[in-house]
Amino acid sequence: MPNIDALFQLMVAQGASDLHLHQGQPPKARLHGEIKPISDHVLERDEICQILLEAAGPERWKSFEENGDLDFAYQLDANSRFRSNYMKQYDGVGAVFRLIPTEILSLEKLGLSPVIKSFASLRSGIVLVTGPTGSGKSTTLAALVDYMNENSSKHIVTIEEPIEFVHKNKSCVITQREVPVDTESFQSGLRAALREDADAILVGEMRDLETIALALTAAETGMLVFGTLHTNDSRKTVDRIIDVFPASQQPQIRTMLSASLRGVVAQLLLKKSDGKGRIAVNEILVANHAVASIIREGKTEKLFDVLVSGRKEGMQFMDDAIMTLLKKGVVTPVEAYMKAIDKANFQSLLPSDANIPIS
Repeated sequence: MPNIDALFQLMVAQGASDLHLHQGQPPKARLHGEIKPISDHVLERDEICQILLEAAGPERWKSFEENGDLDFAYQLDANSRFRSNYMKQYDGVGAVFRLIPTEILSLEKLGLSPVIKSFASLRSGIVLVTGPTGSGKSTTLAALVDYMNENSSKHIVTIEEPIEFVHKNKSCVITQREVPVDTESFQSGLRAALREDADAILVGEMRDLETIALALTAAETGMLVFGTLHTNDSRKTVDRIIDVFPASQQPQIRTMLSASLRGVVAQLLLKKSDGKGRIAVNEILVANHAVASIIREGKTEKLFDVLVSGRKEGMQFMDDAIMTLLKKGVVTPVEAYMKAIDKANFQSLLPSDANIPIS
């Protein structure tokens, strides 16, 4: 058994989400959002290199030594799969492993709004699932793909780095391509998908101009595209899409995005007040005629008004969703304040002894 498997088993048993290995430090794991040691044993260079080499294999390890970074998926057993990232750093080598459950939870089990499920029934356009690293974007997208896989007959192409959730063909044909193993880049995978009779495409990360442009083109030509961005709310998401392009191209991109955008699901994870895990909270923007007009005109500050007035369409402002959890006692006032967009609305709810810098 590879040496790293024992660490993975310990991590899984404790209910942790991430394993951190760094030269000169003991193994650590992220449990309910906090990183804590899971052993007193300090990993010196020879030992950590042997552990990481064994997990990656000789070919991947050679690539890591040459490039200083490495991403791949590691399968522990039938129930545990890990997204692996190796890095060289100032004082040695390190790695972070994210646990990917092999069971794909349904949208209902995740407690997500029925409006999010409706995005899986769209025929074309682009839906963006956004949030910081570790906010559960991949889990939400996997649930959407699984719902489509059970309730439609389509060809779904996913382009990921690496492949996280593995989908088995049900009613759909699922093609999962890993960057750079199966396709050179997100751009090359997207170009190929345009010729692969795809009905829906999942783009694991829309991180550059060319990938975003190709995704918009695919949506404009009649495909349903799901993509991710590292933005915290709807306005920042729209601005990020537009701002990545040169100023001379932005009017055209606004027009394309206004016509193809179907929705934005911004997601955060909040610690539960009982200390038993975390809960997802969403801002949901449904792209109606008002949203399309706002995007075309470049007045994204007006999206807040649409979110508030669009509750009957299932829209939801992030701070309202956080406030709902706070009033139910699911999260603490401190956690709500820390994750809120407009912190002033939560400041008066903080306990008098809360040690938080007020801004």
